[in-house]
Amino acid sequence: MQHLSAALARIAPSRTTAMTDRAMELRAQGRDVISLSVGEPDFATPAHVVEAAKRALDEGDTRYTAVAGTPALRQAAALHFRRDLGIDVPPSQVIVSAGGKQAIFHALLATLDPGDEVLIPSPWWVSYPEIVRFAGSSVVDLPTDAAGGFRITAAQLEAAITPRTRWLLLNSPGNPTGATYPAEELRALGDVLRRHPRVLVMSDDIYAPLRYGEGAHATLAVECPDLAERTLTVSGVSKSHAMTGFRIGVAAGPLWLVNAMARLQSHSSGNPASISQAAAVAAFAGPQDFLLDWRERFRARRDMVVAAINAIPGLSTPVPDGAFYCMVDAAPLMARFGDDDALALHLLEHGVAVVPASAFGGRDGFRISFAADEATLAEALRRIAGAVA
Repeated sequence: MQHLSAALARIAPSRTTAMTDRAMELRAQGRDVISLSVGEPDFATPAHVVEAAKRALDEGDTRYTAVAGTPALRQAAALHFRRDLGIDVPPSQVIVSAGGKQAIFHALLATLDPGDEVLIPSPWWVSYPEIVRFAGSSVVDLPTDAAGGFRITAAQLEAAITPRTRWLLLNSPGNPTGATYPAEELRALGDVLRRHPRVLVMSDDIYAPLRYGEGAHATLAVECPDLAERTLTVSGVSKSHAMTGFRIGVAAGPLWLVNAMARLQSHSSGNPASISQAAAVAAFAGPQDFLLDWRERFRARRDMVVAAINAIPGLSTPVPDGAFYCMVDAAPLMARFGDDDALALHLLEHGVAVVPASAFGGRDGFRISFAADEATLAEALRRIAGAVA
């Protein structure tokens, strides 16, 4: 007799990976499907990173490492946090995990109890609420919209906090919206958080190197340094260095939290892959100049997609500030399709895989990834226009 845990019953499969898997199944059947559902750069992993992985293999670097990461990678990650995010932390306050998702999972499971509440702005990344529910805690939705830049306000945060609030999750630049928080808005959120010392903050900044606006990236740990003892900043190499398959994430925060995450990690996965860690050292400590070219190419693709979507009757999208997603509003089409799941399936039948907005806690639209070459994007946009015409 099959039996699944109550914790597993509280969560649903990832709808982004489900749509990507469905697109792959259709391709295997001979269907011509363009997948714009996955958040994965189409660029090749930088050559110096690949060489570092090869060198690690050649040198026999295939053994267990320290659970929280090799000293070399924790030091390189500390360099990344200081150079790219402005967060000055010692390597001892950095943990390496098998992807940023694992760092988030361990941080929440190490600190949440049944009855706790976690504040999550929506649209949200699909795994945030599922991890909270798996931990037996409650998700408190903080809805945002395009008119407000897909950002929560200080007043909205103040109204949502209760004695049971344990975490606030921030994602900037955000998935699925590409929205970023300017420094002054983060400081306003910090003013609220100071009145509620029990609330921890997770700042998911994994898309920080892929920003298209002027000025430096703003993050809470820098704008409100007095909140550092309860702020965890998550980053990694998957998006910025096209290393999704290497499965390396990093997080920086207070020592008590990093140690708690390491304790949990010691019983879940143990250390991240040694070869991947050697590659990530090269990613963080090696040349970063390629990012200038990647950002410009992503910016050009963004502008191309935004212009094309806004030219299609019934569809619209704001200009994202970062990452490589557009959150498309299709509300005028809902009378015809019923809901955004039906619209996404309709687009899939016309050869384009996207993810419905409802997968992210939104509604009446879909997320499109522009992490694809220009010719592929042009054909996908042509198909989308034809499908809704």
